[in-house]
Amino acid sequence: MRRTVFEDEHEQFREAVRAVLDRHVVPDLERYRDEGMIDRAAWRALGEQGFLGFMVPERFGGGGVEDFRYNAVLAEELSRLAFALGSAFTINTDVVAPYLLELTTEEQKERWLPGFCAGTLICGIGMTEPNAGSDLAALRTTAVRDGDDWILNGSKTYITNGYRADLVVVAARTTPGSRARGISLFGVEEGMPGFERGRKLDKVGQPEADTAELFLTDVRVPEANRIGELDGGFAHMMQRLPQERLSAAISCIAHAERALELTLDYAKEREAFGQPIGQFQHNKFTLATMRTEIDVTRAFVDQCLAAHVHGELSTEDASKAKYWASDVQWRVLDACVQLHGGMGYMRESEVARMWLDARVARIWAGSNEIMREVIGRSLLT
Repeated sequence: MRRTVFEDEHEQFREAVRAVLDRHVVPDLERYRDEGMIDRAAWRALGEQGFLGFMVPERFGGGGVEDFRYNAVLAEELSRLAFALGSAFTINTDVVAPYLLELTTEEQKERWLPGFCAGTLICGIGMTEPNAGSDLAALRTTAVRDGDDWILNGSKTYITNGYRADLVVVAARTTPGSRARGISLFGVEEGMPGFERGRKLDKVGQPEADTAELFLTDVRVPEANRIGELDGGFAHMMQRLPQERLSAAISCIAHAERALELTLDYAKEREAFGQPIGQFQHNKFTLATMRTEIDVTRAFVDQCLAAHVHGELSTEDASKAKYWASDVQWRVLDACVQLHGGMGYMRESEVARMWLDARVARIWAGSNEIMREVIGRSLLT
C-alpha cells in the first residue's frame, strides 16, 4: 500500500540520508559493535549534512524546518540499518531537541544548539533511576539551591549515549516532600566536578549504542543551566513523551520491515525437501501474517505521525502506537528467527542480531504495561 504521509521532499531527504549512511556509517558498523559506541566521526558526518539540526532555527546553525516527518525518515533509515543507530541518534533529534528548543533561554540556545546541529554535542536524557523507571515522579536525585548554583546528588541508569554524552538533561527533585510538583530539569555538562559515568552497561543487544550509569556527587550546576520552569520538570517531561513514543513506534516498524525483507530473501533461496522453504503453506501463512501486521501497524503509525505534524497527537494514541508497534516488531523478529532455523540463532546472522536488539523496545519509552495503563485509564475517565 502506498504511504501518503510523506511528500516528494521527504523521499528526496530519504535518499540523501541513505547515501550518507552508506558512505560514513556502514563501513564502520562492525567496529561500532566491537567498541560499544558510535564513533564521533559518524555524528559529525550527519551533522555536516544538516541531518541532526533540521528542526533548529537557522540562526543557531540548523535548517529551520519544523516538520517531524523529516525526523521520521531519519529514524526509519537509521533503524533499518541498525536499531541501535535509531535509538542513539533519535535521543538527540526526537527526545532532547524539544527540551533545548522549547524550554531553554536565548543564552542556552546560543551555547548548546550550534554544537547539537554540528554533531559535536552528543546529548542524553537522565530520567530513569535504579528505583524510578516508568514512575518518574518517584525519582530521588536532588537539587539543592546554593546561591546562584544548584547542588545535584543522585544517580541515573540505562542512559542511552550516557557514556560519552557532552550534555545530559537531568531531572532532579527541587522541592522535597512532593512527587510530580517538585521536579526540575538541569543541563549537566561533561567536565563538571562530581559528574561521573559508570562502565558501559553490558546489554543483551544494541551494542553500538553506549548505555551507562551516571553518578552525581555534589555537582555544582549554575542557575544558568536550569531548563524550563522551576518545579515544572514533571509536566515538561509528560508533555514531550508522546513524541518520544511516536519516534519509538516509527523505529520499531522500520526495523521489523527490514527483518521481513531479509527473511523473504532467505525463504526464496533456502531449500528443504526439494523446494524453497517459502513454498510450504505454514511458512507462507507466517510470512503473510508478518506482512499484514507490519502494513496495518504502519498505517496507524503514519496517521499518528500526520496528527503530530498538525499538533493533534494525543498521549493515548502515542501510547497505542508505541505499545502495538513494539509488540508487532517482537512477533515479526521472533518469526524471522524461526524461519531462518539454526542460522537464525547464530550471532553472525543479521536477523539474530536484530532479534536481540528488538527486545528492549517493549521496555523503553514507558513499558508496554504502562502504555496499556495509560490507554485503559483514558477509557474509564
